[in-house]
Amino acid sequence: MDPDATWAEEEFGEADLGDVRRNARLVQLATILGAQPSASLPDATDDPATLKAAYRFFANDYVRAEAMLARHVQSTIHRMRTVPLVLAPQDTTYLDWTDHPATEGLGPLAAATHQGLIAHTTLALTPERVPLGLLQQQVWARDPAVRRNDNHKQRPIADKESQKWLTSLDAVIAARAACRDTQFVSIGDREADVYDLFLVARPEGVDLLVRAAQDRKADHPDHHLWAAMATARLAATVTIQIGKRGQQAARAATLNVRWQSITLRPPKHRDKEHLPKVTVWAVWAIETNPPAGAEPVEWLLLTTVPIHTTDDALERLAWYAARWGIEVWHKVLKSGCRIEDKQLETAERLIRCLTLYSVIAWRVLYTTMLARVAPHVPCTVLLDDDEWQGLYGRIQRVAVAPPTPPTLRQAVRWLAQLGGFQDRKRDGEPGVMVLWKGFQHLVDIAAMYRIMRPAPSAPTRRTQNKDSG
Repeated sequence: MDPDATWAEEEFGEADLGDVRRNARLVQLATILGAQPSASLPDATDDPATLKAAYRFFANDYVRAEAMLARHVQSTIHRMRTVPLVLAPQDTTYLDWTDHPATEGLGPLAAATHQGLIAHTTLALTPERVPLGLLQQQVWARDPAVRRNDNHKQRPIADKESQKWLTSLDAVIAARAACRDTQFVSIGDREADVYDLFLVARPEGVDLLVRAAQDRKADHPDHHLWAAMATARLAATVTIQIGKRGQQAARAATLNVRWQSITLRPPKHRDKEHLPKVTVWAVWAIETNPPAGAEPVEWLLLTTVPIHTTDDALERLAWYAARWGIEVWHKVLKSGCRIEDKQLETAERLIRCLTLYSVIAWRVLYTTMLARVAPHVPCTVLLDDDEWQGLYGRIQRVAVAPPTPPTLRQAVRWLAQLGGFQDRKRDGEPGVMVLWKGFQHLVDIAAMYRIMRPAPSAPTRRTQNKDSG
């Protein structure tokens, strides 16, 4: 196996693509493209033959995107078995290829004049926000002949894009079956406030955490969800750090927190279906005094995880805040991998390419967050010997690395320096993008190290004693 392909072999080596040559090509492409994720396919590949092989791979109808992802999911499951709690945020992003009008099979996006694909992904995170991998990815193109708002409420959920939330939950349930000692919480934003999601039969160990969007009817004297929550007692006041949102700068926000159990009634327009009521726990966190001109922070969360104390409620808020990890992954996929700049002739080919880059994007995010929560483990949990030894030599400007590998935190900071990180006291921990750039330099450093490193000393041949038996 190519030494550069260690991580790629782990994530894709046993993919079932129907032919061992396709499997080998997948590992090769993951290695090459993962080394220069921001580059175009012609720039990232080594030579014309490799570029041609890449195009042929993405054009091969026998290469199924779901089979590529399935192997990575198995590695994700292996990592999930080692943790007691997995947060599984699911979210949708629009991939815009409007600038490539010749691409066949694309569909309209949020703006009808834009063309592309829609990807709905489920990411596995620890509560400390370390991404363990992808659990599922649904990708499709909208049919331009179908008007999405026609009879929307009357159509069954299986005929609507809302089905994506239930399909993702099915993947979480399947993961739980493979990780019997791990609890899973499926997390969704306001778009996930779909009544059917709470009706899905879930096994023990699988729960929901969804931000409410609908002011649903409730079994409460005030009749509706928001009014009911306003009657709950003030349980806590907390300050959280929120990232930059649009034109609003990052800032601290002070939130009032209320929580209580509440029973929701099914939507009025579905009375004929005789749907059951749903009892959940609700946590309402609202910023009452935002800065002038700033949009106040407000989360009303619905969860099937029981809440018995205010600490429980605050923990649910922290879980929802961890959902930001999938937004960061989207940023890596688009800005780091530049997936929307990849040019292939059909939507099917783009989907195969997207699947590969989705896992590449995960790896960089994994590196960033793992170094923050497990800084003192040896860097060999992430880098092979040639990579960390070459990195050490490049930073320290020596030819021979020490026998003991550095910590993960130290190696990641060196890696970030390759990407422009200054490593000053005030700089904090390196972010995703400088690590992304660092990875692109690391592959060349490791390759050169293999060529230039001193050859190991030949073992001294021992002369056998003639008098020995």
